[in-house]
Amino acid sequence: MKLISSAGLSRQSVLALVTACIWALMVPQATAQDTITLPSSAQDSEQSTEIATQVPISNPLHASPQATMFAFLKGIKGFTDGASSSEKKAGMTQAIECLDVDSTLPFETRWNLAADLYSVLGRIGLVREDQLPTQLADTRFVYYPQTDRIWEHLTFATKHPGYSISLTRQSNGQWLFDRETLDRIHDFAIQTEDEDTIAGDQLDKTLMGRIRDAVPSSLKGNASLGLEYWQWIGILVVIFIGMIADLLVRGILRRLWHRFEVRRGREVEKGSLKRAVRPFGMLAAAGIWYIALELGLLPATPTIVLIVAVRVVLMVSLVWAAFKLTDLIGDWLSTQAEKTETKFDDLLVPMVKRTAKLFIGAIGLVYIASAFRIEIMPLLTGLGIGGLAVAFAAKDTIENFFGSIAVILDRPFEIGDWIYVNEVEGTVEDLGFRSTRIRTFYNSLVTVPNATLVRAKVDNYGRRKYRRFTTKLNVTYDTHPDKIEAFCAGIREIVKLHPYTRKDYYHVWLNGFGPHSLDILVYIFFECPDWSIELREKHRFMLDVVRLADRLGVEFAFPTQKIHVTQDDPTAMHSPMDVPESNSERRWILEGRKAARELTSEQPWKTELPGPVSFAEDFDSEHEARGDSAG
Repeated sequence: MKLISSAGLSRQSVLALVTACIWALMVPQATAQDTITLPSSAQDSEQSTEIATQVPISNPLHASPQATMFAFLKGIKGFTDGASSSEKKAGMTQAIECLDVDSTLPFETRWNLAADLYSVLGRIGLVREDQLPTQLADTRFVYYPQTDRIWEHLTFATKHPGYSISLTRQSNGQWLFDRETLDRIHDFAIQTEDEDTIAGDQLDKTLMGRIRDAVPSSLKGNASLGLEYWQWIGILVVIFIGMIADLLVRGILRRLWHRFEVRRGREVEKGSLKRAVRPFGMLAAAGIWYIALELGLLPATPTIVLIVAVRVVLMVSLVWAAFKLTDLIGDWLSTQAEKTETKFDDLLVPMVKRTAKLFIGAIGLVYIASAFRIEIMPLLTGLGIGGLAVAFAAKDTIENFFGSIAVILDRPFEIGDWIYVNEVEGTVEDLGFRSTRIRTFYNSLVTVPNATLVRAKVDNYGRRKYRRFTTKLNVTYDTHPDKIEAFCAGIREIVKLHPYTRKDYYHVWLNGFGPHSLDILVYIFFECPDWSIELREKHRFMLDVVRLADRLGVEFAFPTQKIHVTQDDPTAMHSPMDVPESNSERRWILEGRKAARELTSEQPWKTELPGPVSFAEDFDSEHEARGDSAG
């Protein structure tokens, strides 16, 4: 059976120089002083080759050195004769499966190994069935050089000493071209590139071979550290391309990001922008290196080392960039959440952002572990052995995590609510996976575990629809009853007129005789979204009550003692109050309501509902300081 040629792979050659620069450093070079060794399996008699192996074979195509060799040649023929891309790919795969090569290597790198091996076999001579055994007791068979049996091998080994082609039986019984052969096959192919192809067809050059052929001969040959001159130049070119790509990507993203922030009405420092786009530049450089490796631009040995480093750099930069994008999207979602009336989305956005970052980080760790060939499933299985201890150690963490889920689903409070829980009172600032942060009214930050919130009694002042206000107004005993009637009616009218008071339920009545005053009960409710507006509206209401008292001539009492020293006059007569007329109560109620309307007729909140409380330093008027639009 004769060797079959393979078509070369067409790829862009811009990044090819980055690969060859590592090969000479990683692979030892053959020397003329190396001796040709013959394994015992080749020296043994024909009897040793007739001993059947007892190891079960998982693939019949690799049942013996002979079967593997001809399966390899058949795969190459399937590639060259394939009419469609799927048939060519199947032939390439069959040939690659005959090699004991790391499966994490890029496909093109493994195909380059197969192409180099096929080229060397064609230069050595015709492969015949009688040159390879069908059964072998030993675990290793050296096909080349068999100097005592094959004249072509002796001639070729004399000209190119120090190389061998061997197959090794794997633990599953399969015979494959071993890694010692594959580690040096590229160098073997280069050393013999001037030899004629005796058997089979001349293979087209691979992408890396084409680049080397295009380089002037003056730049070839060993220079220093095992690298040729053109390889050193290629390293510099690739470094320069990576730097240019990094700078371009960061510059473009920095400008786009700045425009985006300006449109949002935010100004960002240049230093912050530079730090924000840094991972994207590193990602671009790592992407170039990764593409170069995936195109098979490096021999197998340096690729095994570099593919790990490049994948780690690529994943770290990708995770870093994904974190930056998550922050950007999270900020945008937070801005949109602030525009809605509900506060549930304000609570949900930070949780979603943290969850996304944890998910991205987990994917990155799994990918990095696979790059280092760390098996994830055995680790997960090992957790089952110590799972009980881990569960006890992480009991509080797990409990707090599910507590956060319970808080989100049950929604006992939202961001910004005023709550009281376990003797802690303040405003909810943040809900995390483990704990909730509450800002107290003396500005300290209290962290409450979420598991505690599930079991504790939470008093949510922020969920109040109405905020009660009750007080007693003390007026002097010498106040005329008609004035008291007018005063109470006027306060009720103020309650009806104020924008943030509850209109369907309130009480204003003379309610008691105190030791020094007549007590008027004021029992009303404010309908306010927060405490600041509640305080402001209380302030407005009480000022209107004071103005009403002044308008009606009602005086407020305070604890005093009045001592009268008089001499009784037996002839003095008591002057009783006049008997009230039938419409007296209504007349004084109307009088009080009239006074209340007059007091509030020019107030700005009569035409426009006051907004939230503003804490700006400078105001054009006192009304603007209170949130009114007009003074």
